[in-house]
Amino acid sequence: MSSNYRLLVKNAKQVVLICSNGEKYMTKHAMQNLCVIENGSVVIGSDGLIKAVGPAETIRAQYPETSFEKVIDATGMCVLPGLVDAHTHPVWAGDRVHEFAMKLAGATYMDVHRAGGGIHFTVEHTRAAGSSELLASLSSRLTRMQRAGTTLVECKSGYGLELQTELKMLEVIEEARRKLPINISSTYCGAHAVPKGKTVAEATKDILQVQLPRLKQQMSAGSLRVDNIDVFCEQGVFDLSSTRSILQAGKDMGLNINFHGDELHPMNSAQLGAELGALAISHLEEVTDEGIAAMATARTAAVLLPTTAYILRLPQPRARDMLDAGVIVALGSDFNPNAYCCSMPIVMHLACVNMRMSMLEALAAATINAAYALGRSHTHGSLEVNKHGDLLILNTTRWEHLIYQLGGHQELIRYVVIKGNIVFYKTILLT
Repeated sequence: MSSNYRLLVKNAKQVVLICSNGEKYMTKHAMQNLCVIENGSVVIGSDGLIKAVGPAETIRAQYPETSFEKVIDATGMCVLPGLVDAHTHPVWAGDRVHEFAMKLAGATYMDVHRAGGGIHFTVEHTRAAGSSELLASLSSRLTRMQRAGTTLVECKSGYGLELQTELKMLEVIEEARRKLPINISSTYCGAHAVPKGKTVAEATKDILQVQLPRLKQQMSAGSLRVDNIDVFCEQGVFDLSSTRSILQAGKDMGLNINFHGDELHPMNSAQLGAELGALAISHLEEVTDEGIAAMATARTAAVLLPTTAYILRLPQPRARDMLDAGVIVALGSDFNPNAYCCSMPIVMHLACVNMRMSMLEALAAATINAAYALGRSHTHGSLEVNKHGDLLILNTTRWEHLIYQLGGHQELIRYVVIKGNIVFYKTILLT
């Protein structure tokens, strides 16, 4: 007879719940007061959901004769919720390592873009790639993210810029969702750039009259599940008017608005997003005071991407101003050919050093708030009863080491668990 319980993680030095009262996000002082249990245990049921979390003695008393499929003795270790990466572009062919040299020599993002590189370079290679090639590379990248502690990841299309390739990318994301244990939030980003030879008006018309109707058809038929809609609102890309039209059309289809805004120029994207009821806006390196206030009022999450500002040598997003104003601050890796980072622990480290977030704030931003930005904080982002049993077990007695040790996650993460199943395990070699 099969057990009703999939996993017991017992006797952990620390269990970091993040929150314990069903909070959907955290702001201001709450982010400095995360819920941590010393000497705790976690029980995950056969359905993959958390059944109990609390002091080890309490859990032991509640489940005295219970049979578990797997038991992990976490003595001397720390347990955290699985990390959530709220912004990635992981489906593409052809790397851009040559452009990194150009940027180091002083070329700006838009310099590279205008020279035919950047997004357009990746579009050319992604259009030419077959679905099997794209799935293989996506699977490899998601596995790397998983080993670094990510258990829920947002995945965008956007390197097609025309119907067939955008659908191909979304179908590859859907296939990965079916085959891999990692949780995926899928985003249609057909407005990632204006295709060569088209005007903004022509590109917008194609998205509104060709791409979105076909996407709606595929979603209604059940062949595709898409969660969010994204637009790159920027000078020389999609202006406020076209951005508004595309985002509203996506919202009318039932998609969450989750878009790129105020990255290179202050476009008033934050105000637009707040007005449209956006779930999240990413980048925001050039957000205004008015935009910050609008996002705080609208409960629109700010998905900050410290890797992008670091690699492109941009001004850092104003994390402290946003936090002080009560904005829901989340984090993402922005994994893409321009910002090649699979590791949310490194993202959190950069957020602390370069954006002056505390370690507590960074962890909340990479768990419950990132889950909120994807509309998933009712199921992910904290260790609470009835949420998904997604967690990390760290081979250290203080959870802060995951952020403190730059690049140290490869040694620190002992287990990665998704829905109670161990999806990564690091053997400790005895010397």
